Amino acid sequence: MNYQETANEILFHIGGAENIREMTHCFTRLRFELRDPEKAECGKIERIEGVIAVVESSGQFQVVMGTKVGRIYDLLKEMTGTERKAGEKREKVYHRDSKDREKNTPGNHLGNRMIQTVSSMFTPMVPAIAASGLLKGFLTIARMLASNQGIDITGNHTYVILLAATDAIFYFMPIILAYTSARVFGANEFVAMALGGTMCYPSILSLMAGEERIRMLGVALTRANYTSSVIPIIIGVFILAYVQRFLERVIPEVLKIILVPGLSLLVMVPAVFMVFGPVGIYLGNIIHFIYTGLMGISPVLCGGFIGGMWCVFVIFGAHRALVPIGIQDVALNGRQNLLAFAGAANFSQGGAALGVMMRTRSRELKAVAASASVAASVCGITEPAIYGCNLRLKRPMIYAVICGAAGGAVMGAGGVYGDAFANNGILTLATYAAFGMKKFLFYLAGIGISFFGSAILTMLLGFEDMDQEPEETSWERN
Repeated sequence: MNYQETANEILFHIGGAENIREMTHCFTRLRFELRDPEKAECGKIERIEGVIAVVESSGQFQVVMGTKVGRIYDLLKEMTGTERKAGEKREKVYHRDSKDREKNTPGNHLGNRMIQTVSSMFTPMVPAIAASGLLKGFLTIARMLASNQGIDITGNHTYVILLAATDAIFYFMPIILAYTSARVFGANEFVAMALGGTMCYPSILSLMAGEERIRMLGVALTRANYTSSVIPIIIGVFILAYVQRFLERVIPEVLKIILVPGLSLLVMVPAVFMVFGPVGIYLGNIIHFIYTGLMGISPVLCGGFIGGMWCVFVIFGAHRALVPIGIQDVALNGRQNLLAFAGAANFSQGGAALGVMMRTRSRELKAVAASASVAASVCGITEPAIYGCNLRLKRPMIYAVICGAAGGAVMGAGGVYGDAFANNGILTLATYAAFGMKKFLFYLAGIGISFFGSAILTMLLGFEDMDQEPEETSWERN
């Protein structure tokens, strides 16, 4: 595949650099806000080599590229003259003044903006969280193998240090979220991190853990442990952005570099510990209570619903709103089952793609389905399977939803949990073995039903096959 040629064609058929208002990307998709969406030639873009699908969602024009997205994005940045310079605040690419952001962009209503905001805060953390989950899985395997030999390695120095690496991102969550939230809300990143660091500071933790009543400026503080917390720092940084902007307006230019960050911290530290921190803790507890309440009503139905619908949520980008629930569960309780149920959906998409590969007569579709099946079942990346074959062919998508629901229901019945927030795939299976062999066997049964069930249904019941597509001429010949 010629990456430069692919980037050239995407830029040409999207209407050129002048039609791009904003450009960014996630793990599998290029995401554009276009000045005139009518200029984008969807059909031609979908036939470009390397493009899996085109999706218009949440006010964005999205080009699904799979794991190639990073290289294509870098080339597009160079071609449009928008490479990030040292000292720039954002990695997002704007083709206009950021102050001129239009709030009435088609599809950019409150719900979409909330999902995009949540995604912008949590998506940059996902590689580190995924690495944490993979490493924790390896440690779980090592601990189980050693235990079978009658050896306890939990006190081994190497084990302790590596375990700290898997827990660090959750322990220092307020500092990490402070950085990503500041980039989203427009606050100073390092002032925000100082605020998050204060919430994790050892002497603060000692105060909160002690029995003595804590007062600040004569006001009694709510006793809370803010390490691993999620919502308090997000609220704090949101308010910090407004405080910072107010101070920048009223403080003389010559004094801003010292007084704006200093006064921002002076205002926000008491505000967080007196008001916004406790409010965030209570909100987090409410969200956790609702989720555990639904699980308490019926783990089978909850697992079946998430296992069946997760990849439908992926299509609309709504799954991003659920990610913080799983992250908070791991941070506070050291376990989560949201991604276990979502894993049923991942494996069902991989199985359906395998079924497509086995049944189709189209060489092109065979190649797409084979790589998509590997990406979904090994790495937990489902977009190539969803857009590359299952959704295009419709019936494999239905089989995947059915089998994903069945697999999720089995996991719910078995009380499956993982000890890390890890994207579900073969590489992270061990994270679901941490709470005993019985639960792990239910997890294996769930992903087995999802993967093999959707593969068998796709092969036996079939779908309307696609003919081999003729080669499309290059953009240069248009």
